[in-house]
Amino acid sequence: MYKKTMRALIGAAQDEGPVDLLVRNVKLVNVLSGEIHDAHIAVKNGVIVGFEEYEAKTVVEGKGRHCIPGLIDGHIHIESTLLSPQRFAAAAAPHGTAAVMCDPHEIANVMGAEGIEYILHASEKLPLSVFVMMPSCVPATHMETAGATLRAEDVSDFLSRYPDRMPGLAEMMNYPGVIFRDEEVMEKLDASRNHVIDGHAPLLSGKQLNAYILGGPSSDHETSNANEAREKLRKGMHLMIREGGSQEHNLDELITVLNEFNTQNVSFVSDDKVVNDLMDTGHMDDILRKAIAAGLPPVRAVQMASINTARYFRLHRRGAVAPGYRADFVLLDDLETVKIAACYLAGKNVKDITFCDGGAEFCENTVHIANLEPEALRIPEGKGNLRVIGIVPGQVITEALEMPPKVQDGLAVADVDRDLAKMAVFERHKGTGNVGLGFSSGLGLRKGALAGTVAHDSHNLIVAGMSDDDMLTAAQEVQRIGGGLAVACDGKVLASLPLPIAGLMSNAPVEEVLAGLHNINEALATLGYKLSSPFAALAFLSLAVIPSLKLTDMGLVDVHKFELVPLWTEE
Repeated sequence: MYKKTMRALIGAAQDEGPVDLLVRNVKLVNVLSGEIHDAHIAVKNGVIVGFEEYEAKTVVEGKGRHCIPGLIDGHIHIESTLLSPQRFAAAAAPHGTAAVMCDPHEIANVMGAEGIEYILHASEKLPLSVFVMMPSCVPATHMETAGATLRAEDVSDFLSRYPDRMPGLAEMMNYPGVIFRDEEVMEKLDASRNHVIDGHAPLLSGKQLNAYILGGPSSDHETSNANEAREKLRKGMHLMIREGGSQEHNLDELITVLNEFNTQNVSFVSDDKVVNDLMDTGHMDDILRKAIAAGLPPVRAVQMASINTARYFRLHRRGAVAPGYRADFVLLDDLETVKIAACYLAGKNVKDITFCDGGAEFCENTVHIANLEPEALRIPEGKGNLRVIGIVPGQVITEALEMPPKVQDGLAVADVDRDLAKMAVFERHKGTGNVGLGFSSGLGLRKGALAGTVAHDSHNLIVAGMSDDDMLTAAQEVQRIGGGLAVACDGKVLASLPLPIAGLMSNAPVEEVLAGLHNINEALATLGYKLSSPFAALAFLSLAVIPSLKLTDMGLVDVHKFELVPLWTEE
């Protein structure tokens, strides 16, 4: 079959019969030669065969538009969009996205191997290529309860069974496990030694960074400052500049490190992109737009969203427009603003592609909570101050604050005047009854509560609010709908959004999910919430692998020490 296909392409390149498509007169942003030049784009069987004039079954006039390769996202959790893989692909493709490197870490922490199989099956035949990295940390830490455990033998099994779909091991978040040579971590790294191994090393530097790199991870998308980026580039890491949703903006800071000699080792990634951000601002096209506006030369910016990523992940003949490459390309009315005129996947115009309306079958209710009672939310007064999670707008990193409590009837409670909200994380996978309690500063709530089962990394039920009654009402609504998001105030549910796929995603039409999220955000706005993407911010307050202070179902986590700490400073 391969020889027959190759013979046909070789013949087409030499005018032995018409090609399928010819896009005439474009200005090609050539990421291989580093220039912009005139070209025609000839396509046969979904593959580019040449830049010359060919007889073609279909001819499209490019009219001097710029042509760039289809864009590649080097690191994304599709679950964070709240959309099933099919719905995500249909939403992202018109923004020029041709391929994504998906880390199904979120659904794996809920369902284990079954969740990974769901993502692989649901994305298998999509026109937009979904490559799946093998989750490395399920559970992410020993300080939270996940729905499953994946071991080194699971890594070996998946990488051997899906060699064409799974390029390697996803972000190794357990960087202490690498540094201190944890046996299970070492076995996972060994099982992936012939594959790409993605890193996750926020603020790691010096000799500890050296040790981490020697363990195998060769990229990092958690870099947040210029000095950190420079050190990681100097030490051979592939720098992934993250510009995602409302809580992940690193581009402006990290772009200052780039020069004409180092960008081949840099890619753009989105990491987490909620559906409203995806539909309002775009996907990789939005990152390109920002990078060019910040002063990055357009050719270089396009390379960082296409060929650089393809080469890092060893994707054969992807990420460029040239003979032999898959015919993924985007026509632009304007290069500087990345104004898209048309997108092609394997030589087909995206507007003519039908993305699957259905989805892989998913019927399981994954929400199992044992202790959703008023007593579970009570915090007796303790000694000293409260350890408080300080929210940093636009970042997933938090501050570790200490604040005096507000006490009523011997119980520590939320304090509107100081923007001090109460928090709880209920274990929702195994019905253990675990509840972690804490406080956060920076949500801006004046009243009410919000709750959701999107809570990185173990995706237990997280809730924050200004009263126990409203926190309980919101949490009970999330339980009732089988996972999702909810807002409550004065004992009533103001809005909710069901996410029936593992409590993380919906296979409903994009417009329906978007409308539901809009209702959620509108309800929160009436309660005083001041962050741009409310649930995206809440979801990261339990992320125990990103500094500084986080809350899981087991309690407060000091991420720098990588250990649980008491809520009260003098306990």
